[in-house]
Amino acid sequence: MIRQTLLVFAFFCLLFLSLAAVADSLKDMLAAGRVDDAITALNGQTSSNPRDAESMHLLCRAYFQYQDWDRAESRCKRAIELQPNNSGYHRWLGRIYGQKAERATLPIGLALKTRDEFHRAAELDPTDTNAAIDVAEYYLEAPGMMGGGQDKAREQAKIIGKISPAQEHWVYARIAEKNKDYPAAEREYRQMIEVSKGNAEAWLNLAFFYRNRKRYDEMEQAFVKMSQAPMPAREVLVEAANSLLRTDRAFSFAIDLLKRYFAEGPVEEAPAFQAHYMLGQLLEKQGDKAGASAEYRAGLALARNYEPARQALKRVAP
Repeated sequence: MIRQTLLVFAFFCLLFLSLAAVADSLKDMLAAGRVDDAITALNGQTSSNPRDAESMHLLCRAYFQYQDWDRAESRCKRAIELQPNNSGYHRWLGRIYGQKAERATLPIGLALKTRDEFHRAAELDPTDTNAAIDVAEYYLEAPGMMGGGQDKAREQAKIIGKISPAQEHWVYARIAEKNKDYPAAEREYRQMIEVSKGNAEAWLNLAFFYRNRKRYDEMEQAFVKMSQAPMPAREVLVEAANSLLRTDRAFSFAIDLLKRYFAEGPVEEAPAFQAHYMLGQLLEKQGDKAGASAEYRAGLALARNYEPARQALKRVAP
């Protein structure tokens, strides 16, 4: 009897490890930007096991990369039905509602759903800085009739400060920007840099502030500082390159940032197929149509239905 019990226990241990390995490999696909492969694999996984909440959630995130908001929403909602107390699942559903609200003619209903999902995520995991920041950003951006307000944002900043003091200054900086108190905003962004010990994300936020104020030389200098700073989140490289592209500045530097991003390994927060498209745009602006074509093709190899890359490829390689 003891031997049989041990065998059963060993079987379930192996099964658990096997399922965990599958989840990790699917996450790896998303991190690598292989969104088509991920969608195919995840659809197969959820078809064979409809109660696999994590695979359903990953499928939601794959459709999010494609900006297919309706499919993303349905998969995220199903994942929450299966695991209603998962903070991350609620936060992703809130992000989807937020994207849909930005595009809606009458956004109030979707905006309130966004708020509710972010609140639920923060309630379920009070230690999740990302969830707390999502709540603060909602308060900052939403009008009063949708539950927004600067007083609420300040209260949320104090909550954030208990788990991430640097991010507390980010909220205060954003409030100052909203009030057009730009000297105060700059001081808060610099305080974020100091408190974070020069973290790359803090330099990125200061660079965004300079970009919004059209202080482009200072923006570039901040991006240089960012590139030299400790960088736990590699997506900042792509975000910086995108800002340089959109402001028609320092294309060679932007190209170097993207090449570094690929060399160090892409992450889900900055999908590789989008980064290839961005690199193609930069090379095209420099007159390198062959290089641009190669990058557009590389993006389409990961996401064959990514329409911006398809149209760009037609333009440079008719």
